[in-house]
Amino acid sequence: MEYDPETPQYLTSDTSSFASTSARERWPVILTGAIDDLHRTVGETTDEEKRREGKEITGKLAALKYELQHNRQLTPLPDDGQPDIADYNKELEQRGTPVWHDASWLYSECYLYRRLSALFSLSKHWKGYDVFARQKLSTFKSSRPAVLELAGRYKELATEAEKGNEGRTSEQVEQAERVLFSEMCEICLWGNATDLSLLTSLTYEDIQKLQGSKARKAAEENILVNDLDAAFDVLQRARRERKNQERRVDIVLDNSGFELFVDLILAGYLLSAGLATTIVLHPKVIPWFVSDVTPPDFMALINALSDAQGFFTAPDESGRKHEPLSDKELSEVTFLFDHWSHLHAEGKLIIRPHTFWTLPGGYWRMPYLAPDLYEDLKQSELVLFKGDLNYRKLTNDSMWDPITPFTTAIGPLGRPDSGIRVMAFRTCKADVVVGLPAGVDEKLREQPGGGGSEARKWAWSGKWAVVSFSDGKA
Repeated sequence: MEYDPETPQYLTSDTSSFASTSARERWPVILTGAIDDLHRTVGETTDEEKRREGKEITGKLAALKYELQHNRQLTPLPDDGQPDIADYNKELEQRGTPVWHDASWLYSECYLYRRLSALFSLSKHWKGYDVFARQKLSTFKSSRPAVLELAGRYKELATEAEKGNEGRTSEQVEQAERVLFSEMCEICLWGNATDLSLLTSLTYEDIQKLQGSKARKAAEENILVNDLDAAFDVLQRARRERKNQERRVDIVLDNSGFELFVDLILAGYLLSAGLATTIVLHPKVIPWFVSDVTPPDFMALINALSDAQGFFTAPDESGRKHEPLSDKELSEVTFLFDHWSHLHAEGKLIIRPHTFWTLPGGYWRMPYLAPDLYEDLKQSELVLFKGDLNYRKLTNDSMWDPITPFTTAIGPLGRPDSGIRVMAFRTCKADVVVGLPAGVDEKLREQPGGGGSEARKWAWSGKWAVVSFSDGKA
């Protein structure tokens, strides 16, 4: 904690914060879902020894839920052989062994998922089991209309790119590219709407309403801070000045399923448009915050797209049947799958996990706790941090005044000489928000459901968003 800012963090004891709602209402629901998933898998298991061990883990999950609901103390994590356990337990001791309902929101939430992971990593037969995998894939299947819409759009763009820019001036080309870059980034931004750790009770129809071009268009005016032009200028300048040299863009991923799908859409676009020569994708190394991307989620997504007809038309868990994909839809998904496979085979699409992303603290600590990662990110033209948790970690989930500059709130990464260009895509689902013009927070609090003087409830729903940029290579 020695590298963190002095600004205090949000606490689960603060009833005016979403931290309190998360600890008391969301987390028990998430643990219940994990218990149900494991119980179902154990029931399908024929190996008696594995079955017995699965039942034991189910019992430990139930005990964890009891501890949480009855506000017990957080206990040291059991040593599962991974070096991050020492980091967690050292910080737990420094924090004075807090109780669940009076702890740093950021630390206790990370601790919750790391403890879940340890239950499985310490087992013999269940190592690597992801209690959220079934839910992640099911939600992706529910995203079928938006997936098909974007697959068609992607093929159109790739076909247009092959035709070149004949008959258009350089100004017209630049303006068209700027608009398209913004469109692709906004697709990525609102793809975050289906964060499974928050939206625990969505129906199939609810998910579809959150996705697609009409929903994105309606949400444009809700982007409170929009630095996309600054990011485009950086990539365009690099392309112009170093056209035949390596130009890398990194994406620190958030949710799997549909959001990973749109992240790959953006990656393919940046490579096709020549705005990057390499894309490095950063997933988590363990199941994290329900829906965050882990390396196996890539394979699950690719397998689904490789047999799109079978995946999207198979009956869902309720037994509901789905119409077959048309020949046009199938060809567009196949085109996308083939294109991504080709980019990966050429080494232009790289997956690079790191244990730092699942440590309990904020990214103020990166230069000191993960200097290898920090130096690696300096090689990138632009590092995109996706989603609410990455934003909370960038800002240390601290109680900043909302007019605090983004560059101040992200600490070492926000310095002009940090060597890292940061762009955070974030739909607001937590209290912390920075970089707002004066008066905006107050105005939004006054809206129905905005929270008034007591809370910043407008920032909990995902209705509002910020796209914030910091140039550490200035």
